[in-house]
Amino acid sequence: MTAPATTRVAAHEVEANTKRGGDIRVTLSPKTVGCTSGFGGILRLAPGEFVTEHYHPHSEEFLHIVQGELEMSLDGVATKLGPGHSLLVPIGVRHRLVNTGSVPAEAVFHLSPLAPRPELGHVDTEQPLNAGARNPDIGGAR
Repeated sequence: MTAPATTRVAAHEVEANTKRGGDIRVTLSPKTVGCTSGFGGILRLAPGEFVTEHYHPHSEEFLHIVQGELEMSLDGVATKLGPGHSLLVPIGVRHRLVNTGSVPAEAVFHLSPLAPRPELGHVDTEQPLNAGARNPDIGGAR
């Protein structure tokens, strides 16, 4: 696979994914920059918004809070998060993220390693808010 000419991507240049809630933008991925070890981007949640519960059977998720107050449930155990906090979601752990604050929240995320195929990357344990929407398009089969 040949990498695109640039490895710099702005969040407004990629399509928002709203399947599980919020505004999720995958900026760095095999599709956008030709990377091979994982993918990541930016997540924005309005006050009261949430990302429905799911897990990743092949990937760890790294979450870094930039602004706002969030609560992440890991296998049903809630953890409060604020600006400057980082959190690891281990492979196979169910997780659900809620903006518990009164201002918009923003986080940076990264998942690694990649699933064997993109459609194997997420398993929903709660009905997605926008079930008809596609999963984030991170690129083709590897």
